[in-house]
Amino acid sequence: MKAVLVTGSGENPTDLVLSDVPKPELEQGFALVRTRFAGVNRPDILQRRGLYPPPPGASIILGLEVSGTIEAIHPSTPYGAAWKVGDEVCALVNGGGYAEYVAVDIRHLLPVPKGLSLQDAGALPETALTVYANLMEHGALKAGETVLVHGANSGIGSMTVQMGKAFGARVVATARGEDKCTFAKSLGADLVIDTEGGDFVGPVKEFGGADVVLDIIAGDFAPKNLLCLNPKGRIVQVGTSRQAEVSIDLRRIMQKQAILTGSMLRPRSGDEKARLTEAVRERVWPFVEAGRIKPVIDKVLDFGDVAAAHAYMDSGAHKGKVALKI
Repeated sequence: MKAVLVTGSGENPTDLVLSDVPKPELEQGFALVRTRFAGVNRPDILQRRGLYPPPPGASIILGLEVSGTIEAIHPSTPYGAAWKVGDEVCALVNGGGYAEYVAVDIRHLLPVPKGLSLQDAGALPETALTVYANLMEHGALKAGETVLVHGANSGIGSMTVQMGKAFGARVVATARGEDKCTFAKSLGADLVIDTEGGDFVGPVKEFGGADVVLDIIAGDFAPKNLLCLNPKGRIVQVGTSRQAEVSIDLRRIMQKQAILTGSMLRPRSGDEKARLTEAVRERVWPFVEAGRIKPVIDKVLDFGDVAAAHAYMDSGAHKGKVALKI
């Protein structure tokens, strides 16, 4: 089968090449999916550069989410009867998504939501599970509260705006530039702040402050997040596109009885990902099927144009997700 491998340092998108590799061998508990679309995500960029190595036992091939059709199911797979060969599915994978076939823990399969295409579904699993875990579980967002999300043009940011609104929260979003701010507003954000035009702390506080902050940026945003936070608020760190090492005043955390937390999705156990998959299917998929949460796909590129897809992600110009058609 064809799959994308990293050559050289991986610093440049042109270090990605299509190669011939063996099909994955199925183990008990796994299904083989014929990949049709694969989402391109920030962790893929980091892995390409050698900054986010796959966990032990995971495929070295990039790609954390796919959509496609079930090609085969290991005959001894528990719960295998819930799926059959030919079913259209999407899934979170632990690597291996940039390939014609990928082995998927059957507990991590999700049905393609009613009314969606395989293309749409391929852009959902990684962001839906990441945002649900961090916004609704770690952030404990409640209806009527306010969430502040940075980088609203990103896949994580655009999903946070929509999920926050779907669960009854007010959403304050930041982005850089008028075009990205207009995009965030179109997703339903109640207030959008252009960080190219000034600081976000004042406008957020004037809006009433934030009960939850979902941040993919870190760096100088970290201490400002704390200034925006309401008493007993929660800051959830899910990325560090700026500096990971930051300086904050711990007295403010104590004064506000604040919680500073965060998580990564990929290092979680298979059991934990299965639990999250089921929670997303029960609580998020109904919003998707009702049209209240929509996949936001900026570009779809052919498999052979994977370098262009990564270059576009590197540029930061994207609004929503980038996907590969395989």
